[in-house]
Parts: sequence; C-alpha cells; structure tokens
Amino acid sequence: MNTEMEKKNSAYAALNYVKEGDVVGLGTGTTVKFFIERLAEEIGQGLSVRCVATSKNTEHMAKSLGIQVFDNVSKIDVDVDGADEIDGNGNMIKGGGGALFREKIVAYNSRKVIIIADSTKLHPEGIGNFGIPVEVNPFLSQNTRYNLERLGGICKFRDEGNFYTDNGNLILDCHFGIISNPVHMEQNIKMIPGVVEVGIFTNLANTLLLGRESNIEVVNFNRKQ
Repeated sequence: MNTEMEKKNSAYAALNYVKEGDVVGLGTGTTVKFFIERLAEEIGQGLSVRCVATSKNTEHMAKSLGIQVFDNVSKIDVDVDGADEIDGNGNMIKGGGGALFREKIVAYNSRKVIIIADSTKLHPEGIGNFGIPVEVNPFLSQNTRYNLERLGGICKFRDEGNFYTDNGNLILDCHFGIISNPVHMEQNIKMIPGVVEVGIFTNLANTLLLGRESNIEVVNFNRKQ
C-alpha cells in the first residue's frame, strides 16, 4: 500500500469541488498539504478564490505559496480537510495535529465539507482506535482530565502538558475504545466545564474522497443542515 500516493490522489480530486470565486476552508494535516500545493498551482493559472485556514501552520504554508488567507468571511463555500478516522456514516475523529477547535468552526460554517483521506483512515466498524483529542483550558486542567475519565476513558496530556494549541490551550488524548454512539459521546464531553472542543465530528462531512493507489472512492453522506 502506497499511502502517499493515496493521499495525493484524494487531495488532487478535491480540486474538482472548488469553483471560481469560492471561499475555501483549508484544513490541516499531511493530506491537506497536497491539496494546498495543487490549489496554489491552479491560482497561479488564474483561479480566483479566497481562503480561511484552520491552523497557523496551514496559514503560513498557504501564504508562502501565494494564496490569500482571511480571518473573517461571510460564508465558506467548501471546506477541504482530512480525518484521523472516519466511519461509514461520516462520523470522524480529528485533531491529531491539535487544530480541532478551528477545524470544527470552519467545517460547521461551510456549505460543503469535503474530507480527503488515504484508505487507512476508513473504519467501518466504528471510530475510536485513534483516541479522541480534547482541547481543554489550562485552568484546573487536572480536574477536567479527571471529569473526562469519569466517562470511562483514559486521558493523557499531549507531550506531558507541553503541547499548546494555536489558541493557547492543552490537548488531552483520551481513549474510550470503539465509540458506539459518537453523537452522544461528543455531547457528553462538550458539557464538561473546561473542555473547549472535542475531536469527535458528527453531521459535518458531505463527501469523503478516499484515496486508492490507482483511483478514488467517493462516499456521500446525508448531512443535516
């Protein structure tokens, strides 16, 4: 299996969903990197778009390639992002890079969300093997960790508490096993004071472009808006 080729095939296919004049959400991660590089080539050939970045790393990369990036826009036409895990219903775990807070804001405010991924990211049996990144405020963060573990998981601060997000928060990587009800789990975690955002993404993906070595598998989801 050539995962790099699968990532490229998936990322390049996402360009078919970008139109002239669109406002484009730029996700974060190794697969999205290929999309941004190809988008920059299209812009160099005359495509006119505006972009919103989901992380400082993505913003820096995009600007270095000549892509216009804005902090505030009235609408986002299409968001192209990756996933750490995705099931057959479009439920995802995101946040392996620590950008889940901004990724969820951009996805929620986008008319269409296109997920690009290599074949290892599809988990039809359910999400949860990767673990759930949870962004938490540093204030009383040990208490927040304790309250998360009361839900039945094992949580550890990323890099022993030395990893900070773009928003100045910490990441707790929490393992609950396979999640039978992602919507319920997302809601329960979000209700804990101190939690800024949780890396469970439900009812946000419109289309999955799953990269194969020689083709693309397109999976459409019924996103309720």
